[in-house]
Amino acid sequence: MLDHLTVVKHPLVQHKLTIMRDKETSTAGFRQLLREISLLLAYEVTRELDMTEKTIETPMRTMQAPTLDGKKLALISILRAGNGLLDGILELIPSARVGFVGLYRDEETLEPVEYYFKVPEDLSDRLVIAVDPMLATGNSSVAAIDKLKEAGAKNIRFLCLLAAPEGIKRMEEAHPDVPIVTAAVDEKLNEHGYIVPGLGDAGDRMFGTK
Repeated sequence: MLDHLTVVKHPLVQHKLTIMRDKETSTAGFRQLLREISLLLAYEVTRELDMTEKTIETPMRTMQAPTLDGKKLALISILRAGNGLLDGILELIPSARVGFVGLYRDEETLEPVEYYFKVPEDLSDRLVIAVDPMLATGNSSVAAIDKLKEAGAKNIRFLCLLAAPEGIKRMEEAHPDVPIVTAAVDEKLNEHGYIVPGLGDAGDRMFGTK
């Protein structure tokens, strides 16, 4: 079982994250780095998947070889910035089912507002990995996990690029059974609910909408 909070300190992850934080990094560069770093984070979040064995024929002989057990994963992107992580993970796990939770943050209340929800069937039989680059206040993440549990998900992991202590605490209180995998835990949230030092708005930087 993964710990409730796993910080991936691999040198390549940390190096790429530093470039992403730099405000001079271009939209194209940011997008490419997010794709690359998601592949590296995916190795960690898929640790301890259930395995079984099957009989195969190598060029030399028959053997019992390890293979993933059960139904394939479900990757759930928390729109819109989650798509940046989703694309990279799909390169590693192209057979995964994919769903989307559309939430935006009310800038006055900082509370999430849902506008879209479409997920695969049989979530109860799958490992569900929810992805969103930023775990800030935690309100949107908690709301997304609430919806996934309502849809039947029982085995959920949350993957993000950056997390704030406030968001981690909020998630741990609301969903202590959902492990969090992140590349860094930053200092705090500012008065507008943004992670500091952070990297700005991940969606704006990825899509060039700032």
